[in-house]
Amino acid sequence: MELKGQIEEIIYQNESNSYTIAVFQADDQEAITVVGYLPFIAVGDTLKLQGKMVIHQEYGEQFKIENFEKIMPESAQALEKYLASGTIKGIGPATARKIIEKFGEETLTVFKFEPLRLAEIKGISKDKAYEIGEEFNEKWEVWQIVSFLEQFGIGANNSKKVYDALGVNAVEKIQENPYVLVDIVYGINFNNIDNIAMQIGIPLDSDYRIRSGIKYALLVASYNGNTCVQKDNLIVYVKSILEVDEDRIEDNLINLDVNSEIHIIEKNDEKWVFLEPLYKAEKNIAERLIVLRDCENTKHIKSFESEIKKCEEKIDIELSEKQFEAIKQINENNVCIITGGPGTGKTTIIKFAIEIYKNHRKKVVLCAPTGRAAKRMSETTGEEAKTIHRLLEIGKFEEDKLGSIDTEVSPVDADVLVVDEMSMVDVFLMNYLIKAIYLGTKIIFVGDPNQLPSVGPGSILKDLIDSDEFATVHLDKIFRQAAKSKIIVNAHNVNHGISFIGKKDYEKDSENDFFYINESNQDKMLYQVLSLSKERLKNYGDYEFFKNIQVLTPTKKGKMGTKELNQSLQEALNPKIEEIEEKAYGQIVFREGDRVMQIKNNYDIYWEKGSKNNLRTFEAGTGVFNGEIGRIVKIDSNERQMEIEFDDGKVAWYVFSELDQLEHAYSITIHKAQGSEFDVVILVVPPSSNMLLTRNLLYTGLTRAKKMLIVIGNKNLIEFMINNCDTKKRNTGLKIKFQDIN
Repeated sequence: MELKGQIEEIIYQNESNSYTIAVFQADDQEAITVVGYLPFIAVGDTLKLQGKMVIHQEYGEQFKIENFEKIMPESAQALEKYLASGTIKGIGPATARKIIEKFGEETLTVFKFEPLRLAEIKGISKDKAYEIGEEFNEKWEVWQIVSFLEQFGIGANNSKKVYDALGVNAVEKIQENPYVLVDIVYGINFNNIDNIAMQIGIPLDSDYRIRSGIKYALLVASYNGNTCVQKDNLIVYVKSILEVDEDRIEDNLINLDVNSEIHIIEKNDEKWVFLEPLYKAEKNIAERLIVLRDCENTKHIKSFESEIKKCEEKIDIELSEKQFEAIKQINENNVCIITGGPGTGKTTIIKFAIEIYKNHRKKVVLCAPTGRAAKRMSETTGEEAKTIHRLLEIGKFEEDKLGSIDTEVSPVDADVLVVDEMSMVDVFLMNYLIKAIYLGTKIIFVGDPNQLPSVGPGSILKDLIDSDEFATVHLDKIFRQAAKSKIIVNAHNVNHGISFIGKKDYEKDSENDFFYINESNQDKMLYQVLSLSKERLKNYGDYEFFKNIQVLTPTKKGKMGTKELNQSLQEALNPKIEEIEEKAYGQIVFREGDRVMQIKNNYDIYWEKGSKNNLRTFEAGTGVFNGEIGRIVKIDSNERQMEIEFDDGKVAWYVFSELDQLEHAYSITIHKAQGSEFDVVILVVPPSSNMLLTRNLLYTGLTRAKKMLIVIGNKNLIEFMINNCDTKKRNTGLKIKFQDIN
């Protein structure tokens, strides 16, 4: 659908990426609300918009912009409206009217080619006329960057970022050196930029190209979790992708280091190279944590041991020696780390800390990296827990991770801050979090370093522990009640390299919660998954797939990968029938009743929770984040949208053009499940890359189950995973930065 008209009013515009809500007067139509990315647009601008009409649950009918083009006003009336908007300094409604009355249909020609004629208007000097003409033409030329950047695969949401970085002459600067875009747009396709640069004649051995190739190589390393790269390995990789001499690479490494675009440091008698933002983020984390650790312990509670005794009586739990020590360390130190596997009492320690500090009128704040982890934290403690993003009120700038290291965040108002699932926190999120904490706030980091590392770069929890800079308590005793669970016992065994296959050494009163099915044939594995998901598990308790069963797998590919498993499970559990609406999007068919997952952060989408009839419990807000799981409640083909209820109770409405943000979640990868718990987990282990089949991946999968776990896979493959503890080590610099401070 295409609309043509003028911007009447701008209701909202995000300064960082130009996401805009505006009133648009289309030709020969009533004014409508338009939403989308509109960089360099002001009131009075004439636009040609392409997009779709959608229904927003709160704000009603809107036009969702997919593409836009700014065009010259085609009538004197439209031009007067543009000039009267105040977008050109020195021209208001009265002056705009005089200009149109004087020059009529020639007005555009005057502005573009004869601006000094504006001095014919009373009140406009020749100098002022020149300034007005210059500003008018600058504004009209600036927006052209949007269409220019399309050839580089850069959309309107990033075009303002490019303009802010390069200024008015952005197009000329990019034509001179297209590689500048690699620095500005995080995740841009380097090969695309490189091909265009070659086409316009940039030499193969250009310093622009080599410096950009070096930074691109460091970016690729960050995608794999590293914050730095060994210099010799970096040179070999850059040489392979650019086909240039090592001496030229060495020279440009020195140049980048001198200009602080990268940092080269000595570590373990070797040279390591960091991208400047990653180096700075780690430096910020190290310096700030030491300051927080060493400031006065203002939240220290006297006679703390007697407080623990009172708490034991109230909660009716007797602490172990290690747990007692952990709570003492929390009181004695501003920064404390609590680690341990499932069933070792981490949650009990959090409960005690909450109880004791709340009794002393201290504000305790709980947070976790993901929505599901925060929900789980709330369920186990009985207290509200937020995601770190929500706590810090992190907006869209988080998507542009490398460019936002210095962005300010909302300070955390807390006497005691508890951060759970620390193994999932990457260097970017830790940088945001640590700068938001006031001096004197007590920080408790809780996590299990044996789980999978964060998706983003860094190895924060492991580095903090290995630094020996902070009080750390390792919980290693499985409590008696937890020891009855074969899930917990087997998870700990796997973590210590001990196989669960063929083992029967459990207590007589052990729970019947762990089952292993030795199967190599993938067709038979699929049969097991489908029959367990459909009805077999009902024989063991109140287990129903859409209520409390989740299928996990290490991989996305193959018959036992998420893509094909999701199709098979959908057909088995939610088959197509005439009464059920469905919507095809690409190769995925979404159906009412489907379990789905959000796969990218969406900060703008509106949601509601609870009934509007009960304002005490009703909530509304915006934002659904990567990893959140829900079910499709309704698909409305007329309104071109679907309603989804997420596991935390919020309901959001997706227009069909937003379905690229969703995928089926009957089966999800173990990586996606990290930070979550499910009553029942069916864990399939098919043949896959040795890089995937690691001990910590299996351990993470096992620890996702609360009440029942079924592992399906070939015994030799599972034995391989248990023995494959050589997890790919991440190269990071946080530990050495603590050493530099000391």
